[in-house]
Amino acid sequence: MRLFKIVLLLAGLFLNYGCESKPKDAVAKMHWDRDMCERCKMAISERKFAVEAIDLKSGKVYKFDDIGCAVLWLNENSIPIDKNIKLWITDAKTGKWIDAKKAVYTDDSITPMAYGFAAYTKETVPKNHHTLTFKEVAKMVFEIEKLNTQKVKSQ
Repeated sequence: MRLFKIVLLLAGLFLNYGCESKPKDAVAKMHWDRDMCERCKMAISERKFAVEAIDLKSGKVYKFDDIGCAVLWLNENSIPIDKNIKLWITDAKTGKWIDAKKAVYTDDSITPMAYGFAAYTKETVPKNHHTLTFKEVAKMVFEIEKLNTQKVKSQ
């Protein structure tokens, strides 16, 4: 009986350890070179430009290889960026996850889907670079996509 109680106690400890909870808006583990971008279906391998969108209601995580893919996919799926979505992006200098809506962006990077936006914190942004806010980046993504669509149609 004593052995049974010990085994039961150990099983309970292991089960409790495995049920570690994390906040709904926490960054999910990225499986580099295996996780696929939700929009373009490319493997996410560039650690400087990865994005995660988390639905705060359901906790579902959507992963992207470029901020352009994230902005367009959310729009195409009628998911408002301002409500119930937490956006994380990797800082292009440190690789750490930062709040995409609060990040500072530059527009001169070579990114996986060629939108060109790299995210930084105010402390890590390169000096003497033109910077943009998230809202400015989102607006420019739509403009770039519109131009790309027009180019394809005219060919």
